[in-house]
Amino acid sequence: MRGVSVQRLKEGDVLAKDIYASNGKVLLGKGVVLTLPYITRLRDLGTNGIYIEDDLTSDIIIEDVISDKHRYEAMAAIEKSCKTIQNGKNELDLQDLISNIVQDILFQKDIMISLMDMRNIDNRVYAHSVNVCVLSSVLGKGLGLPVDKLNDLALGALLHDVGIVNLPKEIINKRSLLTEEELELYHTHTTQGYDLIRKKRETSIIIAHMAYQHHEWLNGKGYPRQLKGAAIHPLAEIVAVADFYDCLIHGSPGIHRVLPHVACEILMANAGVRFRQELIHIFLQYVAAYPTGYTVKLNNGETGVIVGQNKGLPTRPIVRVFDGKINLKQIRVIEYNLVHERTLFVEYIIE
Repeated sequence: MRGVSVQRLKEGDVLAKDIYASNGKVLLGKGVVLTLPYITRLRDLGTNGIYIEDDLTSDIIIEDVISDKHRYEAMAAIEKSCKTIQNGKNELDLQDLISNIVQDILFQKDIMISLMDMRNIDNRVYAHSVNVCVLSSVLGKGLGLPVDKLNDLALGALLHDVGIVNLPKEIINKRSLLTEEELELYHTHTTQGYDLIRKKRETSIIIAHMAYQHHEWLNGKGYPRQLKGAAIHPLAEIVAVADFYDCLIHGSPGIHRVLPHVACEILMANAGVRFRQELIHIFLQYVAAYPTGYTVKLNNGETGVIVGQNKGLPTRPIVRVFDGKINLKQIRVIEYNLVHERTLFVEYIIE
């Protein structure tokens, strides 16, 4: 399978992975042959990219860091929790789900996050919450946090944006720059999230502080309290890195979406400024600058598909190049492991 931008889909392409709604139900199933109405619907939903079947990449299996079951259970659970909170109720029973997510991550030996996230307008907020939960947990594992701390981190990360439920949808779904008034209102989601979580007294105050502090910066220029350095809770610092990265690669209010390798460069530029250098150094060991299944252009002019990753070297993936036209039997397949091909590098991703 390979990833492809929704804008490049054509009739007859075959879906290689299920596409889900926020409630966990399948919108389009694996194996569906895409028709023009399906493609139009995906574009209308705001889906950026999907995976399709491809004879030349049929051996590529792209696995998520956590199981599909647990990912979409988490999306449904956070949606339900947000609606429960909106209705003035006080139920946040997420511990079993959190334990499953953490165990999924602990079970994996060599984690490299390289999955195209197939979110859409319908599930964008909840998909973001789950992604931040997963990214935070992976970073926490890389830092060597014990299981009890990982569980706290995962829960706080899943709930970090719970305050957004009280904001107007026009602001939540806006992709252009926010006005000053909109930005001021958007900034209140951290305080609102803290207040909402604190209403459930059984939930640790640390969970509430992750919602409160995930937009604070190391240099004191974040919000809502302009905390600086050691004044920021260590778990909130982790969530801040994960949140910023996910906002970069998928877009958020006031942040334009960029490709993963650009997001990695932006993170590196903010090491020691917004975030502790140690956090960025470890985080970048676990995220692929060029995700598996993406089509890329190499500096030698060849076009290929990312088919594998090298742990700890996110900019040096394994690339499969196809030398031939039309008749599959005449195509010569070449694979470059960029760890060994020192003069080759990826110039850009072809969306």
